[in-house]
Amino acid sequence: MAAPIEEKDPRIEGIASSIRVVPHIPKGGIMFQDITTLLLDPKVFRDTVDLFIERYRGKDISAVAGIEARGFIFGPPIALAIGAKFIPLRKPRKLPGEVISEEYVLEYGRDCLEMHIGAVQPGEHVLVVDDLIATGGTICAAISLLERAGAEVVECACVVELPGLKGRERLKDTPLYVLVESP
Repeated sequence: MAAPIEEKDPRIEGIASSIRVVPHIPKGGIMFQDITTLLLDPKVFRDTVDLFIERYRGKDISAVAGIEARGFIFGPPIALAIGAKFIPLRKPRKLPGEVISEEYVLEYGRDCLEMHIGAVQPGEHVLVVDDLIATGGTICAAISLLERAGAEVVECACVVELPGLKGRERLKDTPLYVLVESP
């Protein structure tokens, strides 16, 4: 099971204990941190979203960018609660209209994120949300897309961090907030 970072908030332990580890997904040797079990418990799901809302309410964030697909689960309720717009960052050819793209490397391959041109305006303060940070490739691609459009990424937020893969280090000066560290 995942270990909590902030033991003082009892909600963190509930979140940590609700995350299932599935070996060899998407390929051999990877211990997949499955947040779908967290979603099956309405109290734990609400606690997860509430912890993010409590952190970001009143922080002058104008947009929440969610990374496909699990960032779409947490991003919209956070955006609505803090009065920000939601920007979907999607896999190739999923968004209609003009997009900008950013390719990146995962721990098990290559991928690409796309964002609509005009989704974010120069100077906007953006929060990037995903379920997990591993090597940091996906989140770095998201940051790059948003910064290329002139936005300022104020922080990245994830439910789970795999610290052994050192993704946090790749973010350089962009702060990262996580609820649970997985061993």
